Amino acid sequence: MPTDFHNRTISLLAEQLAEKGMDISQLISRISEFQIAVPSWALGAGGTRFGRFSIGGEPRNLEEKLEDIGLLAKITKRTNAVSLHIPWDIPQDAEAVKQKAASLGIGFDAMNSNTFQDYGQPLSYKMGSLSNADAVVRAQAIGHNLQVIEIGKSLGSKGLTVWLADGSNFPGQANFRNSLQWTTDSLKEIYAGMPADWKLLLEYKPYEPNFYHTVIPDWGTSAMICRQLGDRAKVLVDLGHHLPNTNIEQIVATLMHQNLLAGFHFNDSKYGDDDLSTGSIKPYQLFLIFCELIGGAAEGVQAWDSISWMIDASHNVKDPIEDLIQALEAISQAFAKALLVDREKLTQCQNEGDVVGAQEVLQEAFLTDVRALVREARIQSGGEADPLVFYRREKIREKLINKRGMNAQASGL
Repeated sequence: MPTDFHNRTISLLAEQLAEKGMDISQLISRISEFQIAVPSWALGAGGTRFGRFSIGGEPRNLEEKLEDIGLLAKITKRTNAVSLHIPWDIPQDAEAVKQKAASLGIGFDAMNSNTFQDYGQPLSYKMGSLSNADAVVRAQAIGHNLQVIEIGKSLGSKGLTVWLADGSNFPGQANFRNSLQWTTDSLKEIYAGMPADWKLLLEYKPYEPNFYHTVIPDWGTSAMICRQLGDRAKVLVDLGHHLPNTNIEQIVATLMHQNLLAGFHFNDSKYGDDDLSTGSIKPYQLFLIFCELIGGAAEGVQAWDSISWMIDASHNVKDPIEDLIQALEAISQAFAKALLVDREKLTQCQNEGDVVGAQEVLQEAFLTDVRALVREARIQSGGEADPLVFYRREKIREKLINKRGMNAQASGL
């Protein structure tokens, strides 16, 4: 977009918002401050159980993944941290990795453990990990999580994300109550092994890879367990980890109301845990989620700074860096639109039973074109006006292929 056109657009938007009593400079400041972590597993081509299609130039090690995230941080100004997955990305030299990340302007968000795969550990997780009927297998899974904590401590992370694939595929395969109790007891040991300034982010998922029952299938079960662990255990909401048509914004509001929202894994879905690009399918839902987040924080039910933000997607047919650029932009736009909601008027409509008026308040904010606002925030922060155009114009993928090779493959899924 030509600079003069952008300047005219942002000037007109500033005038439009000023008439509503909104200061565009304050909005730009809030957008600039909002940062979303990028997962280390998102830099390579995704895949399914049917196949994986390489794109070439994928990062071959953790250091190269940090370089790709550093590029994203530089051109988008929307991310300043990486979320590592262990054992896919175990640093060989933690101090060197930490220094490299710092030189690229990124830190380390929550660590992610893995007990949903067999990756060479002595005992298999085929029949579960923290919920396994065999206490020795449970001990192995607990030990892995404690190891992840130690790695995170060496990098400056302050959190541990736990997602369990534990469950069963057939009736009678597992004892529901025992599985839940073993999981809770195991998590208590992991929680006790965390530093005092860490938090545990506990995910939930209704199905997959087990299709009869999942030990932690929903936000209520996760919240119940977190209550038993302690104040630093909270519920992580992955947008894809819900049955079709679930009211996720209500879940978010409920968790905030109880000060139990740990953070997000951003993605999008059509049918289930599709892990599609954030905002590509349900942009209005994403907007409504941010409405609840901003409203809850403004009302003091849970501090904004206590919530973690991270992308978690699988870009099977996209250049992963381009996909992350799109996701960061979609999240920023949804956040910006939610900032424009006239909350005083919305509350008045709610209290007076004005259903039509309440809808109009939300629609007015959602239908506002905030692209210039997000772009201006990025420009003022030193990023590129249009990161995707820059990425393609500079032929970044071609350069990565020349450097790393066409057959380079990232670790992870």
